[in-house]
Amino acid sequence: MNETMNPLDLTINQLKRATAIKEQIEALNKELRSILGASAKSGAAPKKKRTMSASVKRKIAAAQKARWANLRRANPATQSIKPAVKAKKKTVSRATKAKLSAKLKAYWAAKKASKK
Repeated sequence: MNETMNPLDLTINQLKRATAIKEQIEALNKELRSILGASAKSGAAPKKKRTMSASVKRKIAAAQKARWANLRRANPATQSIKPAVKAKKKTVSRATKAKLSAKLKAYWAAKKASKK
């Protein structure tokens, strides 16, 4: 008889009884923790956030910079590669901008007119 009962099949009285038993168990656990000297809070309390002193942060940063410097020294070939030359930005004349602006204004005017 290792069957578990579906909670949806329980009656209201059974649910009330189960709730009462659970509360008793929690009360007994709390009492047991107080007897054994454990804190009354059962892990629900947020742990204190660790903080680093400024000197420790500086040491970590210096160590990381040293690691990167060693890595760069070990692979000098990667530094000799120059980045690709950027393509020249295309410019649009004032006349073309004016034409595009006029077309867009006409488009949106027509769109607003069709909604009304």
